[in-house]
Amino acid sequence: MAEEQKTSGSEDTFISHLIELRSRVVKSSAAVLIIFLCMMPWAAHIFDLLAAPMIHALPAGSKMIATGVITPFLIPVKVTMLMAFIIALPWVLYQMWAFVAPGLYTHEKRLVAPLVISSSILFITGVAFCYFFVFGVVFPFINNFAPKSVSVAPDIDSYVDFVLTMFLAFGITFEVPIIVIVLVRMGLVPLAKLKQIRPYVVVGAFVVAAVVTPPDIMSQLMLAVPLCLLYEIGLLVAPIFEKATRAPEEREDAVGG
Repeated sequence: MAEEQKTSGSEDTFISHLIELRSRVVKSSAAVLIIFLCMMPWAAHIFDLLAAPMIHALPAGSKMIATGVITPFLIPVKVTMLMAFIIALPWVLYQMWAFVAPGLYTHEKRLVAPLVISSSILFITGVAFCYFFVFGVVFPFINNFAPKSVSVAPDIDSYVDFVLTMFLAFGITFEVPIIVIVLVRMGLVPLAKLKQIRPYVVVGAFVVAAVVTPPDIMSQLMLAVPLCLLYEIGLLVAPIFEKATRAPEEREDAVGG
């Protein structure tokens, strides 16, 4: 009987976690959907903003092309959905952290607000850095390199796929300090070890940049260099954050030591 009650209790707990997870997913999806629907009337203008760096790099009077029948409709919708997700990102990240928060200790819950806020800011900063700075350098460089016999008219479908890949690459790259802080705070990797593997991180940064960016040195440098700098920032901030979020017993041990 005791074993049956224990099993029943475990099943109830598992089901309650599933219900909680569903609730968080629904709330996150609803926020993205509401923002998306509110932005839909301006979908074409949103795409024009996304295409602005490429249009400015093209010769005067040139435009992008759409080769698909429904591409002129689907691509602006796709871009608008991305914008809705970025705007809702703080809420989505909060729902993720709120789901795991009940299983954390009080001192660990102090991680939630700083990490949610900083993760959102860093991801959006990475996307903005890519849009305002990287595209402004890479697109003119690529188009000026094109032979004079070639008329550059990018397809909007290929352009959006490229832009989304770059946004994701730079957004994740700017999350490196958060990754370093979490690794150190959770005790997964010692700070000394992370400092020790600096040379490998630098090599890895250039390898990742070579894989996810166009085959030109400019875009690779613009991804690899920030990645290395952000890694160093993570190493500087991690011990401060770890000290600020220690449990009371950890502080007593540190004082006693």
